[in-house]
Amino acid sequence: MGDNSGPPALFHRMAPTANLRIERLTPDADMVDTVADWTRAAWGHLNPEITRAAWRIETCDNAGPAGVPSTFVAWLDGRPVGTASLVAHDMKTRTDLTPWLASVYVEPTARGRGVASALVRRVENEARSAGLAHFYLYTPDQQRLYARLGWEPVEQAGYLGERVTIMKRQLDARSA
Repeated sequence: MGDNSGPPALFHRMAPTANLRIERLTPDADMVDTVADWTRAAWGHLNPEITRAAWRIETCDNAGPAGVPSTFVAWLDGRPVGTASLVAHDMKTRTDLTPWLASVYVEPTARGRGVASALVRRVENEARSAGLAHFYLYTPDQQRLYARLGWEPVEQAGYLGERVTIMKRQLDARSA
């Protein structure tokens, strides 16, 4: 589902807040609707045929107990501000690549405070705990963010009407 995680490069990064926590989303959590609404608002235009109800079901399906799939919610100063997931597949055209960091979203008011980076690190730790050697993502515009976090570009591709970069993160002793 790409990402919508950060401010344009011209914005200055603010210091991260100590009041940031990241929690696992469970299928029965009150936050399922919020996460589904965030991600549908960010990427629903790429799949306009998918209803809100179907988007919610997919959000529940991605809220696994551990490993793949897993979804996380970032809380800043006691309010939910972002999400990210670890899923088996995120690009219908690249089912040969698995698993994926997906749906990295941070509310506009919380961007530039390290929330996206913290979410990515949490998903990375989940992938490592699951014994994964690597995982992928795609992004139309956040290559610099992910490169700073250790992701390497794999290829450029057209996907759902966008030009995207597929990136890979190796998970080995050097990335721990």
